[in-house]
Amino acid sequence: MTPEDIALARLVAQRLVGPPLASPRAVVAHLTALQAQDEPGALLSVALRCGGTRDDVRAAFDAGDLARTWPMRGTLHTVVADDLPWLVDLMTARPRAAAARRRVQLGLSEDDVERATDLAVAALAGHPRTRAEILGVWAAEGLPTEAGRGYHLLAELSQRGLVCLGPYRDGEQAFALVAEHVRAPRRLEGDEALAELALRFLRGHGPATVADLARWTGLPLGEVRRGVAAVRGELAAVEVDGVEHLLDPATLDRLPDLRDAAREVLLLPGFDELILGYADRSATLAPEHAGLVVPGGNGVFRPIVVAGGRAVATWRSAGTGRKRRLEVAPFAPPLPDGVEEAARERWAALP
Repeated sequence: MTPEDIALARLVAQRLVGPPLASPRAVVAHLTALQAQDEPGALLSVALRCGGTRDDVRAAFDAGDLARTWPMRGTLHTVVADDLPWLVDLMTARPRAAAARRRVQLGLSEDDVERATDLAVAALAGHPRTRAEILGVWAAEGLPTEAGRGYHLLAELSQRGLVCLGPYRDGEQAFALVAEHVRAPRRLEGDEALAELALRFLRGHGPATVADLARWTGLPLGEVRRGVAAVRGELAAVEVDGVEHLLDPATLDRLPDLRDAAREVLLLPGFDELILGYADRSATLAPEHAGLVVPGGNGVFRPIVVAGGRAVATWRSAGTGRKRRLEVAPFAPPLPDGVEEAARERWAALP
């Protein structure tokens, strides 16, 4: 395969082209986890892959189908609620070790964490609460929440598998107890968990490399290789410039019929898995343009315009009401003929 083939095949695998998946839950199950620190973008990433609306995705959270939590790399992701326990158990050891060191800098003790746990569990029992409400409970009991301490405690409790972001209240996503929000928790351990994680990542993101999977999970390379080895027989392998990429054989089967669709113009939100799902993003995003998507390397990914399988510009919605408009910033002006017009049509149709 060529780098262009890789870029187009990833669009097919991630269900950004071709028949949409059946529901928000089906989207998240297919991709296993979608990066989600930007909530509006996270909702859009799911909606684009199932042909639904952002309200449909919110409804899936309300119904207990989905949850947002910190399952890997200390970063918020959307996951299928039932998958939350085993994903958190498998991938949070490293982030929690780093968080323990950060707590010392924040002036938080382990006693503070235990008090925060007891207070949050009591406050959330039978009653999801917003972030501000939980911080208020802690502050009323003398726990420090300023200067990032409250966020740190919420992430720590989430990585312990106790709380998660679940249903919406008056338009804001609220925290809930995992024991109440997750109806049918799955429990996978050890090599079984590694194998399922590898298979689902490579089916939803492939063509991808072992290095891509290691970066995405934050797991040690040895564990990642063990998981891949267990499921290699269920995957296809292709080479690009001598580097092995693994993928679902079904993606190879669908690619010829969807190649033209994958070359069409797409608008994707910031932090979408098409970019965030890989250690090597060069098939989709040229290295010389990376700084235009993540200015200053600050970790904030801008929404992108994709054409021909490649990111060619960033975009944003400007103005309000009837004055709302699309603004496109090409990487290398001018854009190819028809790209900006197609981008405006996509923008007008965004769910």
